[in-house]
Amino acid sequence: MELGRALDISAAGMMAQTSRLRVIAENLANQDTTGSTPGAAPYRRKTITFANRLDRALGVDLVGVKQIGQDRSAFPTRYDPAHPAADANGYVRTPNVNPFIEIMDMRESERSYNANLAVMQSTRGMLTRTIELLK
Repeated sequence: MELGRALDISAAGMMAQTSRLRVIAENLANQDTTGSTPGAAPYRRKTITFANRLDRALGVDLVGVKQIGQDRSAFPTRYDPAHPAADANGYVRTPNVNPFIEIMDMRESERSYNANLAVMQSTRGMLTRTIELLK
């Protein structure tokens, strides 16, 4: 049964990292999305927060998504008086998405996902060997 718990814990970690990758992909897809009228807000970067939650059936803490929020940092501006969302001074507010941060978050998430996958594969190998011994 302990090996089954290891699989469940790894699966929860993989699901959390999958959610994180979805948020990162959305941020990267919208990194150039500005408003269409003067004063309209551009896309605001999303963030994800994790929390431990107790799985009473397993008796262990599993990681899960606590909240998908928004980054409240200021919007950068760029001078583009021809843009439809330009203010009276010709500045356009652009999304607060930094592609370098998103790529680094993506790499970290990928490493966490791969670590959980490696645990699953090792656990599966142990279960297979145990079944072979019982034959």
